[in-house]
Amino acid sequence: MNSKTNKSFTNFFQTMILFGIVLIISQLLLTYVIGNDVVNGPSMEPTLYNGERLLSARNFKVKRNDIVVLKAPDKVNQLYIKRVIGLPGDKVESKNDQLYINGKKIAQPYLSASKEKKGLAQFNSTYGANQTQYTNDFTLKQLFHVDRVPKGEYLVMGDNRPVSHDGRSFGFLKRSSLTGKIFVRYWPFNKFRFF
Repeated sequence: MNSKTNKSFTNFFQTMILFGIVLIISQLLLTYVIGNDVVNGPSMEPTLYNGERLLSARNFKVKRNDIVVLKAPDKVNQLYIKRVIGLPGDKVESKNDQLYINGKKIAQPYLSASKEKKGLAQFNSTYGANQTQYTNDFTLKQLFHVDRVPKGEYLVMGDNRPVSHDGRSFGFLKRSSLTGKIFVRYWPFNKFRFF
């Protein structure tokens, strides 16, 4: 082998090793640090729409109003994207389209946009419904026969309350079910946003 061929082989081999290292690091990042998620369905409209692409942090402290990726408790190998509403120990209820946590009225600016954009009239005509409130009244006692969100568990809901399949129907989630916190929408580019 001449030195030119030997040098080309060495360069190729070094490039392949570097490519392999980058691939392994990327895979580790996407598995343990950052999630690449896709919105599936209308439950988070108008905050997030079907087909939008998101990045989520895998290690995070759960806070109220975080948008999270979770393991679907009622479907195998499926993920949902919802908003954290109730934290452990919270007393949660909805009355006349107003959310109360521990007896205090909670602002929900993300619902104002949803109500304005969709409106009950449009929702009712689209889904053949006859709903008079955007969020049906509920208490945890009515839904789950408990007064408060259990220790170590969370209540999540979608922003598009009339259509969202969320904690009101499938119940509370353990922390281990929450796999990521959404921190950026990167697709489509014209809707790029940090959360």
